[in-house]
Amino acid sequence: MFEAVELGQTVSKETYEEAREELRVALVNAQYDVRHRAEFSVSIILGGDDRLGINDVITELNRWMDARYLATHVLHTPSDEERQRPRFWRFWRRLPRAGEISLSAGGLSSEVLRPRLLGEIGKAEVGRRCERITRFEDALHDDGAVIVKIWLHLPKKEARKRLTRARKDPDRAWMLQPEDKELVKHHRRVMRLAEDFLRRTDTAAAPWHLVESTDRHHRDLAVGRLILDAIQRRLDDVALASPSRPVPSSDALLEGHRTVLDTVDLSASLDRDEYRARLASAQRRLNAAHRAGRELGITTVLAFEGWDAAGKGGCIRRLTTALDAGHFAIAPSAAPTEEELAHHYLWRFWMRLPRAGVVQIFDRSWYGRVLVERVEQLTPEESWRRAYGEINDFEQQLVEHGSVVCKFWLHVSPEEQLRRFEARQDTPYKHFKLTGEDWRNRDRWDDYALAVHDMVERTSTHTTPWHLVAAEDKRWARVQVLETVTEALEAAVETRR
Repeated sequence: MFEAVELGQTVSKETYEEAREELRVALVNAQYDVRHRAEFSVSIILGGDDRLGINDVITELNRWMDARYLATHVLHTPSDEERQRPRFWRFWRRLPRAGEISLSAGGLSSEVLRPRLLGEIGKAEVGRRCERITRFEDALHDDGAVIVKIWLHLPKKEARKRLTRARKDPDRAWMLQPEDKELVKHHRRVMRLAEDFLRRTDTAAAPWHLVESTDRHHRDLAVGRLILDAIQRRLDDVALASPSRPVPSSDALLEGHRTVLDTVDLSASLDRDEYRARLASAQRRLNAAHRAGRELGITTVLAFEGWDAAGKGGCIRRLTTALDAGHFAIAPSAAPTEEELAHHYLWRFWMRLPRAGVVQIFDRSWYGRVLVERVEQLTPEESWRRAYGEINDFEQQLVEHGSVVCKFWLHVSPEEQLRRFEARQDTPYKHFKLTGEDWRNRDRWDDYALAVHDMVERTSTHTTPWHLVAAEDKRWARVQVLETVTEALEAAVETRR
């Protein structure tokens, strides 16, 4: 692979200066076209075995383009804040919004190459991490992002000469790191591992571009042209997106067929005395488990979905009553902000993932993509169908990080929902809970039932199962939720100890 770019290409100073001026103008114009006309983001990822060259390229690109609108990130060893969250959190938090361009060095390759070189991970883990990278990039590409990945390569002889010159140059010596020497010393092994990484993560959505870094003029022009070409091709793409297809009629699909919601026993209930006893017991256990989990750095993520007026708020209040103040957070349901709409739909949920030991409660969650956005046709069918796999991958990353994940669907009958709607109308302090949207959603009951069935079928996994809670009786629902969370957190604490 690398031999194919070890061609010794050079560019004269005169040719370089002439081409550079033309390229700078084109890049800045493309940058402003993205900023003012486009509805996509651009992520430029620089990797390679020429670390000093990467630094030089970053400096040049910030000179050539408008640095005010070029977010530059150099990803070193994860910080304490980053280590307390799933590994990819630090990449999600740095994603550019639509209309913006980001430039990052190191990045995703640091998830594989450095730990493999140090013997921290084996071949099987390399494969898993590479697969996670390609899924991440595919999700961004499918959402419209442009991803430009460039690998700067130095032949071994040139790498050795470059290191020697840098040591003797006072203006460059301070930039050297121990890893630069190790890279030259173990060049053959590094190249073998790098080639394997590049092949595993080279995809149609985000291909790698190899650039020889021996001659800086050739290198800088090649990198600039690759970036310009990727942006211009996207700007010139006038292909119209295919219109979203309507969701098949639930009347045809549900007639004579049961859904998973039909298996929920809505007759389940508790009398007042048993409810009080079990609630108090579960809250005591939950508080103890939460404190123990906090000491062990266990994060808890809870997702609540369900019919309008099914009692999500009541369940959440009974949960938070058992938790120490300051160690839980609630993200209520709300339409995405302008900033959130400018990113991948999962971005806002990644941004709300808490530090270690905290309980994060989502009152409505990432499942809006396959529920309300599907039923109300707010997103194309291919997008919400693709979301099942993206959601499974997101939740699996939470589990791999050691988080406790519990997902609840609170189920009531249409008759009970109507009764609660009418009660809200008659209760002054509950008026705010009932909106016109609630009534509209009720009219689409069968469509939502089908969407819930598909959601459970496609995203209830061994590690993150759905808990379908009978909520016709609020006491029963509250106790079931509390006991489920408590048991999951107790099990996690026992495993970690």
